Amino acid sequence: MRRQRSLKIVATLGPASSTYETILALFKAGADVFRLNMSHGVQEEIREKHQIIRDIERDLGRPIGILADLQGPKLRCGEFANEAEQLIEGQEFRFDLDDAPGDANRIKLPHKEIFDALKPDATLLVNDGKIKLKVKECGADYANCIVKVGGEISNHKGVNVPDVVLPLAALSEKDRDDLEFACSLGVDWLALSFVQRPEDVNEARVLANGRAALISKIEKPAAVECFDSILEVSDGIMVARGDLGVELPVYAVPPIQKRLIRACRAAGKPVIVATQMMESMIESPVPTRAEVSDVATAIYEGADAVMLSAESAVGDYAVEAVSTMDNVAKEVENDPNYLQVIAASRVRISTTIPEAITLAAREIAENTDIKAICCFTESGSTAVLVSREKAMVPIIALTPNIGTARRLALVWGLHTVVTNEVARFKLAVVSAARAARRYEFASADDKIVVIAGVPFNTAGSTNILRVAPVDEKLIFASESE
Repeated sequence: MRRQRSLKIVATLGPASSTYETILALFKAGADVFRLNMSHGVQEEIREKHQIIRDIERDLGRPIGILADLQGPKLRCGEFANEAEQLIEGQEFRFDLDDAPGDANRIKLPHKEIFDALKPDATLLVNDGKIKLKVKECGADYANCIVKVGGEISNHKGVNVPDVVLPLAALSEKDRDDLEFACSLGVDWLALSFVQRPEDVNEARVLANGRAALISKIEKPAAVECFDSILEVSDGIMVARGDLGVELPVYAVPPIQKRLIRACRAAGKPVIVATQMMESMIESPVPTRAEVSDVATAIYEGADAVMLSAESAVGDYAVEAVSTMDNVAKEVENDPNYLQVIAASRVRISTTIPEAITLAAREIAENTDIKAICCFTESGSTAVLVSREKAMVPIIALTPNIGTARRLALVWGLHTVVTNEVARFKLAVVSAARAARRYEFASADDKIVVIAGVPFNTAGSTNILRVAPVDEKLIFASESE
């Protein structure tokens, strides 16, 4: 089950992808990580999908990553007496805390925190930005607005407030319960919604207590403004372009995406590009040319992964959507221009010995006849550093820790292998050579680069690099370490 690409694919599971057979087909088509959306389905359904993934992992002998995506606080209006009303541009409309059913002039907005943060001239967006209102005057329990863009507003439509940082915790009570549930299952990644500040990530980290790595979803303007601080305390980033495109002008999203990806690459932290990547394939067996170009752009920019949401969760062509992404990635990565773009966008950082070792491994591999870079890693940090270099040769990440192997399934270019613990570097070289042959990265006549840290099983100790033959006889015939 070796992938013929470096990009990783995240597939969301849902009603259209809930059986062993379908999830297996998605994995074989190219999915490397499965997303469990905590916004939909009860916990027992999530548990069943998690177990199916682990059963497939056991049956195939290949580590599979699982990402649990927490819902975050949902800001929605109340109910209308007539279920829906039509707002006209220029009219006045009021949001308040009154429990009375709404009408054409007002509706309950059951979130006092919004009123506490609102100021005159702030913008309110309803129904994914289709309706736009500007605050005329506001108080502790109301906001009188002018409709700037009209449309139909109905029961429980979502409300976005792009202009202010809301005094809301990123984790609701439901999220706290779901976080504990997901960690008890043993998921590998937790995606945090509604992140506005680094404190939101720190709160989740305390609750996760090392049981899962944290991905911050960048979906609000406030998160973009303090992105560097959020990145520093996160293990990974998701560019959630759906809500970003609601709360910011749509033309601002592409440069933001490019900037966030570059920052993640420089920091050596995985980044996922998400939302509407193959939207038309919910109902169509083929994507639009624009969608293919969108996926290709994320690959050229150096994203670690791209994500399917409704396409694989509820779509009629879930497997085809994954297969299409797989084919786009392989085509792009075989383009000579891709190699030039990736090389030109590398950020040269080598301030530590592990960083210098991984830089040297990449340069040796690309300038000599080396078939693969093999790295031994306990926590995953060494493998992530190798991935950051975006080497144009395969990378095999060997670890005795199944949890590490699963988390690394999200990281660009890494083929993760669970191996026995080793106490001597020579045995590590032998193990790397066997993995290179077994997964058809190299033959007995080839050479590989092996990097590791001595003493073994110590996080962050990478300090050895060796160019080694794949033939075990030559390894044992060489001078002993």
